[in-house]
Amino acid sequence: MKDGIFDDASISVIASETVREISRLAGVSADVRRFRPNVVVRLLRPAPFQEDEWLGGVLSFGDGDDAPAIAVTMRDVRCSMLNLDPDSASPAPEVMKAVVRANQKNAGIYGAVTRIGRLAVGQTIFLRAVPEQQRRVGHRVRQLEARAPHNKK
Repeated sequence: MKDGIFDDASISVIASETVREISRLAGVSADVRRFRPNVVVRLLRPAPFQEDEWLGGVLSFGDGDDAPAIAVTMRDVRCSMLNLDPDSASPAPEVMKAVVRANQKNAGIYGAVTRIGRLAVGQTIFLRAVPEQQRRVGHRVRQLEARAPHNKK
């Protein structure tokens, strides 16, 4: 990453299956807010950490040629912030330990917007790894949280 995280990878995506598995391993309730994603997807093939397979691909939100899309640029290397309970701020270091043990400190992906548009709950998401190959990876956008990117100085 040559600039800040919001300059090179403005969108964070995580699968609900990844959140559930980390929470299960850590012995805490599954609360997606702990991971602070922009988009949460439910996968057709329920297995955690599938996001790692998306690197280099493009996620298209809908199946039209004009569908909003993001280029998957990097894994989301997690920091200790996910240890904090989103309601009480009580620390739970077992969460980060679970991410380290299960997936080498990675949970989710970052992407850069390649085509703007509107996302909607229930929208089908496609992974386009190569233009002639198309694979359906998930079928629900469960959460979209708008955040303003940081400006370059």
